[in-house]
Amino acid sequence: MAETLYSIGEGPSTRVSLSLAEGTAEAIRRRVGKREFSAFIAAAVERELRGQILDEYLADYERRNGPVPAEEQERARQVFDEVFSEEEAWHAAG
Repeated sequence: MAETLYSIGEGPSTRVSLSLAEGTAEAIRRRVGKREFSAFIAAAVERELRGQILDEYLADYERRNGPVPAEEQERARQVFDEVFSEEEAWHAAG
């Protein structure tokens, strides 16, 4: 039987063991409550993975093409700000 591959944030939930500093765990509980703890951790991990993938892509792009010009960086920042500010959970970069 073929193994199903899922993208970041997709697929059924799976149980994993996670160790956090107690202060970090308490801060999460205070912020989101006990019932939303796992969802908070999952969202944070997904953001980190996507950020790392984007960093790797940009580093590869710059290796192949040279640094991204400042005007293109600003244009990309505007696009990201537009897209992410449309979602309640995202805020435009400052």
